[in-house]
Amino acid sequence: MKATWNGQTLANSSHTVIVEGNHYFPLEDVNQSFLKPSATHTVCPWKGTASYYSVEVDGQTNPDAAWYYPEPKDAAENIRGRVAFWKGVVVSES
Repeated sequence: MKATWNGQTLANSSHTVIVEGNHYFPLEDVNQSFLKPSATHTVCPWKGTASYYSVEVDGQTNPDAAWYYPEPKDAAENIRGRVAFWKGVVVSES
């Protein structure tokens, strides 16, 4: 799977985990130079507290377009160390 935005590949992996229709990419398969920490957090009752990254490519910012669970609950342990995308980031087969 590949995640792209604004003409750049943000992540490329054959080892994503799908949860609730979202592909979670292993952090080592994500180009972290495009990710900027965000102060946004949300809570999922079964996954835990999510943290967000804004995506920055060629001077354009897509706020909170990536998220991850730094300390997922036991039921979501399979997404620890993984990042998912939304808000216009296209996730497709590579």
